[in-house]
Amino acid sequence: MKRPLILIVEDDASVRNLLEISFREYEFDTITTTNQENAYRLFLSNNPNLMIVDLGLPDGDGKELIKEIREVSKVSIIVLSARHDENEIISALDFGADDYITKPFSLKELVARIKTNLRRASLQMQQNNSSHYGEFEVDLLSKSISFKDEHLKLTPIEYDLLKYFILNSDKTLTHRQILKEVWGVGYQNEMQYLRTYVNTLRKKIEVNSTRPNYIKTESGIGYRFCCEENKDGL
Repeated sequence: MKRPLILIVEDDASVRNLLEISFREYEFDTITTTNQENAYRLFLSNNPNLMIVDLGLPDGDGKELIKEIREVSKVSIIVLSARHDENEIISALDFGADDYITKPFSLKELVARIKTNLRRASLQMQQNNSSHYGEFEVDLLSKSISFKDEHLKLTPIEYDLLKYFILNSDKTLTHRQILKEVWGVGYQNEMQYLRTYVNTLRKKIEVNSTRPNYIKTESGIGYRFCCEENKDGL
């Protein structure tokens, strides 16, 4: 089986070397660069399975690279940055990043996020009319969703929202992203819409809607959907 190829865009030599050595042990192939210009060129010529992008690059903000990549590809992008500010995280995700990890970071957590993103990309490529995601089954043809083998009674908006969550499981989604994708352009600031429908969905799939196992709140940012039930209820 062909090993996943990861493009690392990082100007800190110590971090870059750590990632290269560690990823080799996890059977990931890597190519590296320190700036946006080379990153875009390497992306086009090597077609990596996933990118890890620092934001503080010598030739500009890494978010511009993410925006440029998103114009031509849906490749998984994980931001690895020392910027902890909530607005920076939201901005990077809105530009198109799939995930955001702050430095200093846990290598095990980063590898887990990489595997999750690679698995999700693989599932989306194989997606057909009816697909299983943990305890959920999405039937695109009939526009229906089953949970634990039981058909869920959903309104059209509930179906669209839950489908979007499921197809983007284990990915941090900002409020604006969700509103734009489910309700459309012009609804990005209608937070009450989103809160209302999230609460409704939680009542239909959660054992305890106040301690959700599936639709997790990412405080100040948005939501993360977990297909596999987390018994911790965090």
